[in-house]
Formats: sequence, structure tokens, C-alpha cells
Amino acid sequence: MTTLIKPQDLVGYSAPNYKLLIDGKWVSSLSGEEFERRSPGHGSVVGRYQAATEKDALLAIANARKAFDQGPWPRMTAAERAAILNKTADLIDANLEKIARLDAIEAGKPITQVRGEIKGAADIWRYAASLARTLYGETYNNLGPQTLGLVLREPIGVVSIITPWNFPFLIVAQKLPFAIAAGCTAVVKPAELSSGSTVFLGELLMEAGMPPGVVNIITGKGSVFGNLMASHPDVDMVTFTGSTGVGRSVMANAAQTVKKVSLELGGKNPQIVFPDADLDAFADAAVFGGYFNAGECCNAGSRLIIHEDIADEMLARIAALTARIRIGDPLHDQTQVGAIISDQHFEKIETYIAQALDEGAHMAVSGGKLDLGRGQYMSPTILSNVTPQMQIASEEVFGPVVSVLKFKTAEQALEIANGTSFGLSAAIWSKNIDTCMTFSRRLRAGTVWVNTFMDGTPELPFGGMNQSGLGRELGRHAVEDYTESKTLNIQSGPRTNWWVAK
Repeated sequence: MTTLIKPQDLVGYSAPNYKLLIDGKWVSSLSGEEFERRSPGHGSVVGRYQAATEKDALLAIANARKAFDQGPWPRMTAAERAAILNKTADLIDANLEKIARLDAIEAGKPITQVRGEIKGAADIWRYAASLARTLYGETYNNLGPQTLGLVLREPIGVVSIITPWNFPFLIVAQKLPFAIAAGCTAVVKPAELSSGSTVFLGELLMEAGMPPGVVNIITGKGSVFGNLMASHPDVDMVTFTGSTGVGRSVMANAAQTVKKVSLELGGKNPQIVFPDADLDAFADAAVFGGYFNAGECCNAGSRLIIHEDIADEMLARIAALTARIRIGDPLHDQTQVGAIISDQHFEKIETYIAQALDEGAHMAVSGGKLDLGRGQYMSPTILSNVTPQMQIASEEVFGPVVSVLKFKTAEQALEIANGTSFGLSAAIWSKNIDTCMTFSRRLRAGTVWVNTFMDGTPELPFGGMNQSGLGRELGRHAVEDYTESKTLNIQSGPRTNWWVAK
């Protein structure tokens, strides 16, 4: 039976009054407007923020531009930049509990989960620091006795960084440290629903010795100034994580000035299981993949594609594990699934479930709203009898909802898995190495897990195919993504004249 952990009052918690970070100074928005954030798990006000406008965004961009064109950061040695990144990682570790609490109360995330995310973020900052010192170009001395070719890697310039609400601290760590490791400057816009940890990161960067203007942080609604961050001519690159719909808008705005774009967007990620797999391991991964972060995860394993010979057995196993999930107060150490981010998002999830039932899906495990006295909580849902033609099988729900589809042949499983507009991640479960390798190569996904799910390290690139995005984050080329190549063709001897007098 599901364990419910009632949320407690945030006794003695004083909601911080956050400012904007522009040119190394904490400032109010030029309009003086503010907004509040209420905790989705407790219903209390947990933060007061400056509501930035286009004027604030213009100021942040101008200072990032000045810091890049005139400031010391792009001209510092890689060792000097790496030292500040490593110092930032040390400060993240030292403030882990504070950062975890910020994300838990603002995003409704279980605090034990967030602690792991913060540790992972610190590791990413250290990895980015190591890449700063290994960024290099190329030389070509085989072009003839009088020609030398050099290929330089130079920082691309000012980067707009727009991050989502579901992994506030972790996702900014997948972007910002690599951009500044390359020598770029940045304007960072966190999601208005969970901005606290990113603003606090600004404090840590200043403590670590970051020069003014290198990192600017502005808070508010993306609908107000997000288009400007993507289209402004003084911005050289924009990197965005969020929905595919908004990603299209970012791309269109960036096209106005033909700037580089990196997009990490939605997913409808399949887990495909054959009868010969480790079924206990798969059952655990199915529950983890479906309900981790309340399903508010682009990598959520929301489609279980199960061989018909074991489908009924696995549905029973997964339902039994689902019934043991601990749901409730994000600040309780025993909580596994926390709160849904907002009322509006809650309604969106319920609409998807209702539509699936109308189309003929069955409610194998009944979900719905949980009344825990305060906050926004949802019981995990399993939908069976799902067919590939249903909307629930192809669109991203972004909630604790798992759809079960059956297959008979390997080709049918592959067709179902690749049958959406997304291509972020996938998993294949089998003890047959031929099956695993064949599927891994034919799946249209940026990441394929084999007999596991949602593992990752900074060394492995992350990103999607199709409408799941453009480019890759993490990995050994991550810093290079924030650079431009420049070719130097050097003539060391006399040049042959093109025009010769007759």
C-alpha cells in the first residue's frame, strides 16, 4: 500500500528576497516589480523575486558583452579559469544542504534526490574545469614548405542560458560551467517557478572570484524577455532546455541573427523488455524511470514496451512496486515522489489521463489527486491496453504516468519505439547481446541504456535526435560547443603574383 507522508509546516522559514545579478552587483528590476513563489509541497511563500523586463535583460546582455569584449575573462589562462570553476565546485559541496533545500521546497523534489543532484552538479563543474585546460586547436605543417596552417578555438562570445523548473541546479550545471570554461560570458535565466538555487549560485560564483559581468542572472517570466535573449544581436549563442514547443520559438528567434543554438527538449522514452531479461531489475527500473522526479523529467521512461508473453506478469509486478512508493513532503528523508510543480501542470496531466481513457486505455493503477492537507500531490498512474495510435503513447505528459504497450516481434517493438517525433533516450532489456546491440544501433535516440535506466556521468554526452533537440551537453567536447574555429593560413615565403605583366 502506498505510504503517504503529510507535508509539515515550514516553521520558522523566512522567504528570501532575491535580486538580479548584473555586472557583479545585486540589483532590483528597473520596473520595481516583484513576484512570489509558493512551495508546491507546502503551499507557503518560499521566495520573493525581481520580475525582470526587457530593459533588465538588455542591461544584462550589455554587461555580458562588455565583459567579453573588454574584460579579463576571455584573456585569462585556462588554469586561471579552471581554478575559479574548481573553487565554485568546492563551494557547492560546502553548501549542499542549503541548495538542496531550495530546490526541494521550490520544485517539490524529494530532498534525498536533490542531494544527489547537487553532488552531481559539483562533479560537472570539476569536469568542466578539467576541459578548460585541455581545449586546444590544430596545426598543419604538411601544406608545403612555405605554408603553415593553424586552427584556433576561440570562445564564441555571449551566451544566453535558459533553464527549466524541473532540475534547477543540475541543468544549469550542464551548461554554464562549460560556457565559461571556454572563456564565454553569460546571461542566465532560470525558470520562474524554481529560481532560488540558480540565484544562490551567483553568490557562490562571486565568492569564488568570478569577475563582474561574466555571469549575469535575471529572474522573471520567459514570455516577457525570453525572445530578446534568443534574438538580440549581441548574443552569440543561446542554449535552452525545456519543451519542444518553446524550443521551436527559441530557434525561430535565434534565426533572426543567425546565431548558434543548442536545444535539449522533450522526450517520450521507451523501455523495451524481452522475456529473457532480468525481469526483477526491469520492474525496478520501470518504476524508477516512470516516477523519478514525479515523472517531471525529459528522460522519464514513460513508455513500457513489453513482449506479449510476459506483459501481464510484468504489469502485476510493476503495479505491486508502484503501490509501495512513498509520496509526500519533499523535505522528508523517506519521500520518493514529491509534489507536482503547479496547479496548471497538474490539470495538464489529468487531461492526458482522461483522454487516454476515452481512447480505450485501461487504468491498471489508478492515479489522481492526493489530499495531504496542503500542497499538490498526485498518485502514480499506470495505463494498460495502450496502442501506438493513442495520444498518450506519443506525447510527453511530464507527470507520474506510465503507459504499457505490448509487442510480438522485435520489428514491431522497434517500430513502436521509433514511432514518435521524439528521440531523447531509450532502454533495451535482454540478456542476448545480439538483441541489445541490434536495438541499440537502430533506436533513434541520443542515449540508449542497455539493461539499466537513467544512469549518466559528465564524461558521456547527452542530447536528443528528431524533435528532442539539437546538439549535445556534457562529454569531452562540451567546452568546444561554446567555441568558434578560426583558421590561420600563414605564408612564410614569397607569394606568387596572380597578375603578370605582359
